[in-house]
Amino acid sequence: MSNDTGDYATTFALIDIDGDGLISASELKKLMEALGGEVTEEAAVHAVKVLDTDGDGMVSLPELTAYLKDPSAVGGQPG
Repeated sequence: MSNDTGDYATTFALIDIDGDGLISASELKKLMEALGGEVTEEAAVHAVKVLDTDGDGMVSLPELTAYLKDPSAVGGQPG
């Protein structure tokens, strides 16, 4: 899976503002705002919960990769 995650590492790094290797709801919200979207804190928290398969409250690179490769496998559809 390291090749798969490598394909998304650049995108992940852009979202991971503090560089801790995890994406928080706050970072996801900031990304959406930068892209011109309006996202509530509740919506950002929900999105992280959908992607967070290990239950730590954050999104890791493998979790983001799994979602981008097959959204239905992680409990949701993009959009």
